[in-house]
Amino acid sequence: MEAKNNDIVPSFAISLEEVESRIHLLEEFIKKYMIKGEDYGEIPGVSKPTLLKPGAEKLCDVYGFAKMVEVKNRVEDWEKGFFHYEVEVTLINKRNNLLEAQGVGSCNSKERKYRYQDPYTIVNTILKMAKKRALIDAVLSATRSSGIFTQDVEDMELQEEAAKPSSEKQRKFIYNLSKEKHFDEEQLRTFCSSVIGEDKPSKDWTSEEASKIISALQNIPNASMIINTH
Repeated sequence: MEAKNNDIVPSFAISLEEVESRIHLLEEFIKKYMIKGEDYGEIPGVSKPTLLKPGAEKLCDVYGFAKMVEVKNRVEDWEKGFFHYEVEVTLINKRNNLLEAQGVGSCNSKERKYRYQDPYTIVNTILKMAKKRALIDAVLSATRSSGIFTQDVEDMELQEEAAKPSSEKQRKFIYNLSKEKHFDEEQLRTFCSSVIGEDKPSKDWTSEEASKIISALQNIPNASMIINTH
């Protein structure tokens, strides 16, 4: 018995009119109910806005998705202070219990955002970030909204990090590290100024500048090496 063409040739499951209607409804929902800076963010130079966690959760609610979260892989090295999590989020349609999409996200303590923080105090933060990335990945797939949003979360965070002020943890880390390497106050001020190209109080450092100082401090044995080279 020969197979009919309809059985072997892919065809649309819904009409073009239905496709247009769904896209229009999604665009209208985004326009009316999603808030810029809270549900999605914009990155200069990137054509599409970035979907953020609150926006992803709103889309789950309006589409009627239930979330199932599973940690697929974890590395917890308490001796070396390295932590890595890979998470899978599954979205289930509440109306028919069918699987709509799955998303994967990972995060680790060596990423730029977490590299200079105490890894033992941010374990839960790292796990939450992996979950968030997996959720956004799943929502973009389930809602077919990757044409509207992007998931360049890391790019957005790095840009925000460059502009935001340094944290107390960063400044304290720099101070403690400088003491370990035998810097006095004047030596540290001169060293930091040479690294960031500007002499200013530590409270005025940006997060990116503080990261540069930390990296530079970690790459020298002690203060005497700096003094001897000037």
